[in-house]
Amino acid sequence: MIFRRRASPLHAARAAAGGAYCVALATCALSFQHPLVLAAVIVATIGAAIGAGAARDLLSAARFTVPLAILVAVVNPFVIHEGLTVFWRFGDVPPFGQIDLTVEALVYGVLLGARVVAVALCCALFVAAVDPDETLQLFRRLSFRSALTAALAARLMPVLARDARRMADASACRAGPQPGRVAVMRAVATSALDRAVDVAATLEVRGYGARAAARRGHTPWSRHDAAFVASAVVLVALVVLARAAGVAAFTAYPSLSAPVGPAEAGLAVAVIVVAWLPFADRRGIER
Repeated sequence: MIFRRRASPLHAARAAAGGAYCVALATCALSFQHPLVLAAVIVATIGAAIGAGAARDLLSAARFTVPLAILVAVVNPFVIHEGLTVFWRFGDVPPFGQIDLTVEALVYGVLLGARVVAVALCCALFVAAVDPDETLQLFRRLSFRSALTAALAARLMPVLARDARRMADASACRAGPQPGRVAVMRAVATSALDRAVDVAATLEVRGYGARAAARRGHTPWSRHDAAFVASAVVLVALVVLARAAGVAAFTAYPSLSAPVGPAEAGLAVAVIVVAWLPFADRRGIER
């Protein structure tokens, strides 16, 4: 899953605005355990990915995240033995002692898994729709060396992945006759050349050794920048107000408590609407 330039409002926004938007969505997921709000965050993130043309990227992330979420949901009842509603008694299991599986622990594990999925989808949206070069440029003002290190790490990851595939091919043909040795030499030489080209390109793009690049003028904020920043601010404000008012409170132990009323439903709808609104304006999405 890599960043690809697409014609969408999120891609047209600058990295600071898009990053703040994705972070705000993840903040909503991390701030609540209520199932309705978590479902709203997931729906909002999926809708944002569709609006940004990155639905396939989120699907790729879900293929790895959903099994992890299921594992969390299954393991939690075996680790946490709190709760009043026992649905299975294993009895005394040395050296763990008495193991009783409770409905409360199972439900809490499912919600933990849902939170993992929500946060992972927000991160996948950030990777797929926010320009990594612009993101690294944000840190260049703080430290040239740190920005260069992050840039090299990000740019060399595809090279390392290609190295792994080439070394696997090389090890498979190592025991063969002369063509096998040629394949090994080709893999090593190609990997070294690719790495050298990528490092040189990264240094050139970052303007390493030319500090004048850091003094370039700022481009004015576009309507998409303002829209995504406003959406991020409103999402964080919703989190703060809801937490202060006790809306969408959730208690798992000793018994489940997840009130669903007009306030919780309104919060869920507000999260979805606020997250989708910046995609309504599609003017000037080509950059």
